[in-house]
Amino acid sequence: MIGLLLAPLKSGLADDEVVIDIIGGIEGATPIAIVPFAYEGGDEGAEVDAEDREGAAADVDIAAIIRSNLGRTGRFDLLTEEQLLAHPARFADVDFATWRAQGIDHLVVGAVRPSEPGRYEVRFELLDVFRGERTQGRRLQVAEQNLRSAAHVISDRIYHEITGRAGVFNSRIAYVAVEELGEGEGRRHRLVVADADGHRGQTILTSREPILSPAWSPERDRLAYVSFEGRRSQIFVQDLGSGTRQRVADFRGINSAPAWSPDGDRLAVTLSRDGAANIYVIELASGEVRALTNHWAIDTEATWAPNGEHLYFTSDRGGRPQIYRINSDGSNLQRVTHEGRYNARPSLSPDGQKLAMVHQHDGQYYIAVKDLETGSVRRVSEGPADESPSFAPNGDLLIHTAGGLEGTQLRTASLLGNASVPLEPTEEPGIRVREPAW
Repeated sequence: MIGLLLAPLKSGLADDEVVIDIIGGIEGATPIAIVPFAYEGGDEGAEVDAEDREGAAADVDIAAIIRSNLGRTGRFDLLTEEQLLAHPARFADVDFATWRAQGIDHLVVGAVRPSEPGRYEVRFELLDVFRGERTQGRRLQVAEQNLRSAAHVISDRIYHEITGRAGVFNSRIAYVAVEELGEGEGRRHRLVVADADGHRGQTILTSREPILSPAWSPERDRLAYVSFEGRRSQIFVQDLGSGTRQRVADFRGINSAPAWSPDGDRLAVTLSRDGAANIYVIELASGEVRALTNHWAIDTEATWAPNGEHLYFTSDRGGRPQIYRINSDGSNLQRVTHEGRYNARPSLSPDGQKLAMVHQHDGQYYIAVKDLETGSVRRVSEGPADESPSFAPNGDLLIHTAGGLEGTQLRTASLLGNASVPLEPTEEPGIRVREPAW
C-alpha cells in the first residue's frame, strides 16, 4: 500500500511552478590536511615502515577514515595524500610555513602505537596553521577491533572544534539489504546496523519476506520495523543489546511505517484495521491504540516533531501525495508542501526547522529540504530515483538511497556544504539497499 504513494498519480491539474536550487559545489570550504598517522612500534617507540606493520593497525588507515568522514560534509577542502608536502607525526615536527604556503587552515597529525596485546594507543593533534597552535589533542586507548571507532571519535572532535557543531561520525545507521537468491528461490532480506560510513555492518534480522521502515528509538538502543514474516505485515520493536523483540502491531490489514515519539513511549504507525490507511498512535507500555487521522485517503509515513506536539505525514487526500502536519491530539490539520506534484517520506531535522522529503521534478525523484520558517525548498541530491531521506542526529547531513539502472546505493547529502557523496560499497554487487535510518 505504501508503494501506491511512491508512484506519481496522473492528473490534468498543475501546481505552481517553483524554482528549486540544485546542489552545487563546496565554495568557501575550510582547507584542511590530514597527514597519514605514523605507526610507532618497538621499545623505543620508533616509527615503523608501512610494510612492517602488523595486526589491525596495518589494515585500518585512520587518516583515510577521517578524510572520508570530513569529506562527506562538504564543509572542508581536503588535500589528497599525494598533495602533502610533508608527513609530520606531532606538533614539534611541523613546519607551519610550508602548510601556510599551501593555503591550509588546519592540520591533523597523529600516530598509532601498540600498548599491550590486542590494544593500541591512538594519538592525534589538530593544529591551527595560521596561528601555529594546537587546538585539540588527545590520546585514546582502544582495542584493536575499535580502531575504526577511534577514527570516528577523532573525526567528531575535529568537526566540533572547527564548526562548533556536534559530529555524527561515531553514530550508527540501519538499512535493509535485499539479495536475489536465484530463479525460483525468491529473495533474502536483512536488517543491518552499521557505522555511519557504512562499514562494520551487522545483520540483526534475516527473512525470506520483506523487511521495511527501520526506525531508531530516541535512546538508539532499539529499532522498530515492519516484517512480513507470516506473509502479512507486522510491526516489531527489537532491543539491540539483548536481541529480544516485541510485536506491537498485528492488526487486520496494513501495519506499517513506525515512528518513535521523542520520549520513546509511543509509536506513530499506519494501520488499516478500520478500513482506510490512517495514522494511529500506540502507547508501548499499555498497548493502547488511538486514531490520529480518519480519512478515506491513504495517510502514512508519519514522523514526529522534536517537541512531540506535532506530526508530519504523507497523504494523497488532495489527489496527489503531499505532506501534512497535525497536532498530536489530532487537531489542526494543515497541508505543508505545495511545491510540485509529489512530495512524500517526510523526515524532520533534530531542531524541527527543516523538513526533508522525496520530491518529484520533471518526472524524476530527488531529496529536497524545505525550511519550515521561510518556506524555501531546495534539492540536495542528484536524482533520478532517490528515496528514503533520514536526518543525521546533528541535522547537518541526510542519508538516502539513490537508484537507477545499476541498482541502489547509500548516499549522504550535506545541508551546509552542498555535497552529495556515495558511501563506500558496503554490500556485495547485486545486493540492493533500501530504507536507511540514521
